[in-house]
Amino acid sequence: MKKNHTEEDVYILAIESSCDETAASVVKNGREILSNVISSQIALHTLYGGVVPEIASRKHIEKMNQVIEAALLEAGLCLEDMDAIGVTYGPGLVGALLVGVAEAKAIAYAAGKPLVGVHHIEGHVSANFIEHPDLEPPFLCLIVSGGHTHLVIVKDYGEFEILGRTRDDAAGEAFDKVARAVGLGYPGGPKIDRAAKEGNPHAIKFPRAKVEGNIYDFSFSGLKSAVLNHINHAGMIGEEINVADLAASFQSAVVDVLVSHTMDAAKEYGFKKVAIAGGVASNSALRKGMSLACEKAGITFYYPSPIYCTDNAAMIGTAAYYEYINGSRAGWDLNAVPNLKLGER
Repeated sequence: MKKNHTEEDVYILAIESSCDETAASVVKNGREILSNVISSQIALHTLYGGVVPEIASRKHIEKMNQVIEAALLEAGLCLEDMDAIGVTYGPGLVGALLVGVAEAKAIAYAAGKPLVGVHHIEGHVSANFIEHPDLEPPFLCLIVSGGHTHLVIVKDYGEFEILGRTRDDAAGEAFDKVARAVGLGYPGGPKIDRAAKEGNPHAIKFPRAKVEGNIYDFSFSGLKSAVLNHINHAGMIGEEINVADLAASFQSAVVDVLVSHTMDAAKEYGFKKVAIAGGVASNSALRKGMSLACEKAGITFYYPSPIYCTDNAAMIGTAAYYEYINGSRAGWDLNAVPNLKLGER
């Protein structure tokens, strides 16, 4: 008899390695996290001002077995207790993804377990299910990360309708580039957030872009250019830049656009449940802005704890559970798909 395991329970061992976190988690019945182990490479990549793909891949190879063993140990279970192995297969850095996919295939094959491929962005959305047992589809979700900015209707588990997406830079990418430009360094999101707390969000008037053709699409390249122009102009006239004011004003412009698009869509489509997901979902100004807007509109607002906003395997295990119970299985030919689009399989 499996330890602590009834016939009805489903245990997933999940693996995440899409960027610079090597992570493993054991998830019970999709919503109960028994372990969540993350080995971060931030300190290493900070030396280079951003993620170096080759170094990320090598670190994943070093750490992968360790984090999986730690996740099973923390859960008090063994590989035989697992019902399936879930793994991120895209989008992300191809070398990094390949390490996780190869590991998951090897474990699943050796242990005779089903393999479930998980879309990384679907994982971010699923992070909301972990701490909110009352949250079930359909609901509106804003996904904001270093590589993605999407506004989607979560129609069902693993089923999405995209209302809007970024036409150029993702919000997180803009945060990183602006942070680098003002000398705050990497990772940009948390550093801009911290600096902005000391600044005046109305100090500098930056543009809020509207995109022709789709009112729910996003564009942040013009805003990024406006910030860089402001920095260059200040340098030309010998004016000292107030980094806190610049960070607060830039962040305010990003948050205004994200919140207004989400609220407009919630109103048009009649949603009373709104969630946010992705690395930028841990931004304090975005959480506050969205919380106030939802409260005003009588909408219930959901967001994951910061630990589930950044890349982690618990969210992958949650997404894998719903794929698994829907009968989704990956073959041994599962491969990394670095440019996998949301909704693609």
